[in-house]
Amino acid sequence: MSRNRLTLVRRMRSDSSGLALIEFAFAAPILLALSLTGAELTHYITTKMRMSQLALHLADNAARIGSGSQLSAKRINEADINDLFIGAGLQGGELDLYEHGRVIISSLEPMANPNEDGTFRIRWQRCRGAKTDHESTYGDAGDTDLDGMGIAGRQAIAPENGVTMFVEVYYEYQPLLGEHLAPSTSMVEIGSMMVRDRRDTAGGNNGVYPVSGVTPSSC
Repeated sequence: MSRNRLTLVRRMRSDSSGLALIEFAFAAPILLALSLTGAELTHYITTKMRMSQLALHLADNAARIGSGSQLSAKRINEADINDLFIGAGLQGGELDLYEHGRVIISSLEPMANPNEDGTFRIRWQRCRGAKTDHESTYGDAGDTDLDGMGIAGRQAIAPENGVTMFVEVYYEYQPLLGEHLAPSTSMVEIGSMMVRDRRDTAGGNNGVYPVSGVTPSSC
């Protein structure tokens, strides 16, 4: 091998000018995958937090509705409940809650029979959302002898002679980049709140009064 060729080989062996580019080429796919996964996880967690807050706010609002004086039990009607759903849809914003999910509101009350102390019933239930295949995870309207509603061990209950509003929000997650990067394709968040005032639970249709021209959000 000629001297010039030997010199060229030695120079090529000691040349590191392209090393950074080669290292970047190997690292770029890993960095890209980590970045995309991080973005998807952040979007998923943010969406889950919004659904959780929505369930709690909706339960709180449901516990406040009703009309009547301080001397009489407050009445609620179908228009009141529909307004709750409208507010939840607005709060969901660009997530399109009712296109990709379903919201279920339940009225949890103690059993009326004094021999059934410590158990509860779902007097009425209202729903909204396109995902009608999803049914309540914790009970349906008319169910009786319940220990409460919610996750076992920390179920929501209703006070004596009172009412607790229980809300379930089911949502099919809309991925930012791809479903394979998200922990799950759906989520269920719950919220509950005790009704502060006395509520008329006997009048109307199981405690919900009809309103002319208003269609109930039946389940």
